[in-house]
Amino acid sequence: MTGVTGGSDPGLVDAFLAHHLAFRPVDATFMGIGDHDDRLPPAAVGTEAEERAGLDALQDRLAAQPEPSSPGDRLDLRLMRSEIAIARADLEQRPRFLNPAWYTGEAAFAVIGLLLPQSQPTRSAAVAARLAALPDFLADGWARLSGAATPRGWVERARREATAVAGFLRGDIRLHPDWSEGWAAPAGVAARALEEFSAALMDLPDRDPACGEAYLALLMREVHGLALSPAEAARRAQDAFDRMGAELEEMAARIDPARSWQQQVEALSAIHPAAPEDVPGRYRHWHDAAVRAAEGLVTPAAGYGLSYRPMAPAFSAVARDLYFLFYRSPPAARPGDGSVYWVTPPGGDPAAYLRGQNDALVKAVHAVHHGSIGHHTQNARARQAASRLARLGGTDCAAGIAFLSAGTMVEGWACYAEDLLLEAPGFYTPGEVLLLKQFERRNAASVLVDIRLHTGEWTLEQAKRFYRDEAGFAAARVDGEVTRNSIFPGTRLMYWLGVEAIKDLRSRWRGSVQAFHDTLLGHGHVPVAWAEDEMRRAGQIAG
Repeated sequence: MTGVTGGSDPGLVDAFLAHHLAFRPVDATFMGIGDHDDRLPPAAVGTEAEERAGLDALQDRLAAQPEPSSPGDRLDLRLMRSEIAIARADLEQRPRFLNPAWYTGEAAFAVIGLLLPQSQPTRSAAVAARLAALPDFLADGWARLSGAATPRGWVERARREATAVAGFLRGDIRLHPDWSEGWAAPAGVAARALEEFSAALMDLPDRDPACGEAYLALLMREVHGLALSPAEAARRAQDAFDRMGAELEEMAARIDPARSWQQQVEALSAIHPAAPEDVPGRYRHWHDAAVRAAEGLVTPAAGYGLSYRPMAPAFSAVARDLYFLFYRSPPAARPGDGSVYWVTPPGGDPAAYLRGQNDALVKAVHAVHHGSIGHHTQNARARQAASRLARLGGTDCAAGIAFLSAGTMVEGWACYAEDLLLEAPGFYTPGEVLLLKQFERRNAASVLVDIRLHTGEWTLEQAKRFYRDEAGFAAARVDGEVTRNSIFPGTRLMYWLGVEAIKDLRSRWRGSVQAFHDTLLGHGHVPVAWAEDEMRRAGQIAG
């Protein structure tokens, strides 16, 4: 398979991936590109200079490229330019080496990523090699972090993750069906290194995590392809947030004037399976119902399976404190014939567990957003994209997707898919429609926090208060949500803005609804704005 063609450098995509994954070997594991599976990311002093030299060489090659003649090659070129631009900016302004949670996230999933269900057997030697490399990796991290001012939320996240992974390496890893006694000694040493890393972080001085307006604008422009400034995006999100608050009240009054919308949404938690053992079957039921309901709207993934399983015992405890996803995109370069969706185990309070596994939540979040026509179909379709890099960009890695540029398509589509089935009569109840409106309002709220936190308009405490008191986030979720905002600027805004971009594009599509959705997904994991450019070139949209 070649890279950019039409008179361009045919090896450029391969060169880009070789450079990119040399510094991100854990990402390579999740992508299914297995020749990095025994390595951890380089983090020693001097890594930046090596990475920057490689980026400069790639940028020189990109500068010499003519306009490609095919959509796939054009998108590959844009993706490389975007990734190089943000990688250079990150090295200068937001170096991952100064974030303790980067070390703990990479450490966790360097091992766990090799133990998740894959399309090939567990690589026992690779697990052992990564376990053995963890102490040096963490030592390199502490050499950089020692004495450096670090946002308190980042430290707390890193310490929580380090403790969880150390416990996993001392205990539950042995529950994995492929456990090898050869892992025992390096796992013990790695667990001790994680505990020492966590303890060392306690006394780091605090600092403001804001990235600044210029950096955020760069992300929005170069990575997400958005023509909006941060200020304009915030204005639109604020208008939408206010409007949807009024809409929720009006909708609730039509359903039951005696109960507020909050009360009606809360009542949905009472509609759930009769027993914990019935929960996985309910996921499958609503997945299948969503596939049937989508007929005529989008073509679901039919030839690629999705298995809903109770969480494997090895991961049940550690998953609570990590970025451990229910559904993780299959390795695009080695997908096999199906993927796994983990169903959370009951825990000590079966009644609370069943309320959390209510039909409305399972239907919208698990069956539609992640399963059926959501990420499941999107990932299957992306593997057929003409752009090689667009097949990989939405890969779920240690702390987020591989290429941030995929975000408006990946998360925009999954949120849009929830609302798409409003067009399937009878799929949602009136109360569930209220829940979807609340989801949409929360996504608009996240745009506001993403922008106002990173431009300095809001402090961390103001952001937390807004989420809790105005946006209606559960109190237990607020700290983690704001920490996520602070670590990853430009990531929470892509949900609502991605949905809005898809809606706008659909309004100008020349053809059937199903053809629009299938064509959109066929571009793979690229910014919605770039898919729009290609659809315009093809004469498929107006304007």
